[in-house]
Amino acid sequence: MESMLRLTAALILSAAALTSACGSNSNPTLGPTPVSVTETFPGTLTVNGGVTHPFAVQRTGTVTVALTSVTGDGTTVGLGLGTWNGQVCSFAASGLVNDNAVQGNVITGTAAATGNFCARIYDVGKLTGPVDYQIDVTHF
Repeated sequence: MESMLRLTAALILSAAALTSACGSNSNPTLGPTPVSVTETFPGTLTVNGGVTHPFAVQRTGTVTVALTSVTGDGTTVGLGLGTWNGQVCSFAASGLVNDNAVQGNVITGTAAATGNFCARIYDVGKLTGPVDYQIDVTHF
């Protein structure tokens, strides 16, 4: 019995030594670096209108919504980043809105989980006619 205990103890100590040796000398493999995706959403915004652009985030991380172009110098619109439930773009959870967005403005948020999100552009009561725009959304 005593020899069996010594053999068992020796095996446990050997396994522990091998495990610690392996763990201390190797670098973990993390896999490929995530690549960001940029989606471009062009469109036309009408007076008192709004347009929602849903998109899916496949990895957690930073999400940016950029108003890359809007016709008319100094045109001010609303721009938001929210969650998409299949019917409504909700800003309640994110709070990421800019009611005074002009060309070049960017909203940055973080996707804490994968899922459905949305970018929304809307008239804040300052448009006098339709405007063409482009929104670029970058995410993982």
